Amino acid sequence: MTTMALHALELVPDEAGTEAVRHDWQRLSDAGLPSQLDHTGPTNAPHLTVVSAPELPDPALDVAATRLGSLLPFEARSAGLLLLGGDRLTVARAFDIDDDVVRRVLAVRVQVPDRAHLGWLPHVTLARRLPREQAQQAVDVLGHEDVVLRFTRLRRWDPDRGQVTTVAGW
Repeated sequence: MTTMALHALELVPDEAGTEAVRHDWQRLSDAGLPSQLDHTGPTNAPHLTVVSAPELPDPALDVAATRLGSLLPFEARSAGLLLLGGDRLTVARAFDIDDDVVRRVLAVRVQVPDRAHLGWLPHVTLARRLPREQAQQAVDVLGHEDVVLRFTRLRRWDPDRGQVTTVAGW
């Protein structure tokens, strides 16, 4: 089965938020668990995906720059941990997002007809491919601390060019 690389629009936290997420990555790695720290690509950075799809039409980029760009920066508080998947899990922090941000994200998402997922589950991925039997260990390592991220930038990931560009923010 061949998987197609997906283009994405992503909200990126400021330096303090990036360090907080990387701290989670490091704690998982130090415990011998899978971690996003294992993904050594130069574009790997903590982010919250707005939308991903085989391609991003220009109207979606325009709506994103206007509707989301005008909200940056904004803060979001973690709402707990998510365990997603089957035999192998994705571990993520879910985030409570202000209703105005959610409305604007949905306005962007409807511009992308072939988006990868229906609905929007705001989260920051901490690990992928975690064996199910290690789920409790990952939860114990990450704990229940309150995490607040300040999102300052909207970026576009273009896998065809291997390029990240800033759409809005700083």
